[in-house]
Amino acid sequence: MALYEHVFIARQDVSNTQVESITADFSKIIEENGGKVAKNEYWGLKTLAYRIKKNRKGHYVLLNVDAPHAAVAEMERQARLNEDILRFMTVRVEELEEGPSIVLRAKADKENRRGPRPDNRGPRGDRKEA
Repeated sequence: MALYEHVFIARQDVSNTQVESITADFSKIIEENGGKVAKNEYWGLKTLAYRIKKNRKGHYVLLNVDAPHAAVAEMERQARLNEDILRFMTVRVEELEEGPSIVLRAKADKENRRGPRPDNRGPRGDRKEA
């Protein structure tokens, strides 16, 4: 079987539970056609670089898939038919990435670097009103 990375973007007005439902449907399609989903990552609601179908934001989801081509083709067909999916992309890879993806690692690094915000303004009583 071949290894694939499948990323899709769902509309911004769809709830997190609906995104999880779409992801579960895609996983079910893959499993019914003899494949398996090795990893499922929700990257969150992100701003798009440009508007897609009048949406400025979208829910990003990554699926690492080990499946035959027919299973992936059926998943892509269902993604095309689903009105909540703005865009999707499937890429065949040599090996699947272990652990969290680069997007989640970057997000965690950003949160770790961000410490408590310094308060350089001084006590409130010393400020002069303009």
